[in-house]
Amino acid sequence: MEVEDGGYELVKGVVATDNLEVAFKDIDAAFMVGGFPRLAGMERKDLIGKNCAIFESQGEALNTFAKKTVKVLVVANPCNTNCNIFRKCAPTIPKENFAAMTRLDMHRSLWQIAKKYNDKAGAPVVSAAEVKNPIIWGNHSATQYPDVTHATILIDGKETPVFEAMPDEKDFFHGEFIKMIQQRGKAVIEARGSSSAASAASAAAACMRDWWFGTAPGKFVSMGVCSDGNKYGVPEDLIYSFPVTIKDKKWTIVPDLEIDDFSHSMMDKTAIELLEEAELSAAALAEKK
Repeated sequence: MEVEDGGYELVKGVVATDNLEVAFKDIDAAFMVGGFPRLAGMERKDLIGKNCAIFESQGEALNTFAKKTVKVLVVANPCNTNCNIFRKCAPTIPKENFAAMTRLDMHRSLWQIAKKYNDKAGAPVVSAAEVKNPIIWGNHSATQYPDVTHATILIDGKETPVFEAMPDEKDFFHGEFIKMIQQRGKAVIEARGSSSAASAASAAAACMRDWWFGTAPGKFVSMGVCSDGNKYGVPEDLIYSFPVTIKDKKWTIVPDLEIDDFSHSMMDKTAIELLEEAELSAAALAEKK
């Protein structure tokens, strides 16, 4: 009803169904927003086990009915591991066609960088749109690493590195800022009683739009994608968030960014968590078989 009432110019019809064949038949894009939420007292292995059941059946349907060119964005948490389960249950669809959404974390970073600069300036002089290229590395979880090392702010028409624009705020960006982005989802839940809604939808739409139409020159975005062949020492066969550029509906991990020791340590920490989740999901899938 919300979609019907939205007056969207490109919507020509809505089909609501619980039939997997109807849902996945010949689709071009999939936004996977339905997962089992973590409940109070639930261990991570139990959460992953619940989601294995969901994404295994839906992965099999995707594999059978969808176009092999389908682009799949997994939003439901734990989105990196859910995405990894999903792609493995749809083996005839290229692994490059699956992504986990870390775009919301990137958007949160854009705003907090702009806010910090504006607070120091004493006036709202830049918007989130004038901040470019912060990176979300790793898992969409409390171990993710929001990295501003390569980010810039547009000041007086010039793209200025964040650490040059705010040279005395390195401790902030290596401390409070990281925790703020890592815990932002929790803060939203505490404030409104439920998870992010409009901001998550905006991020999903922006991610799929860039995947479809490409990124602008000089700009990269964060997506949780298959780690195979990366140049940053991240173990292979994970869905790990990297900075990517996109052209012709194909993403490419940005190569050869300079990574300092602090960043390496943060990137390794979130990779370890994803390896643990991969083991739990593999065990859960094996039990079902």
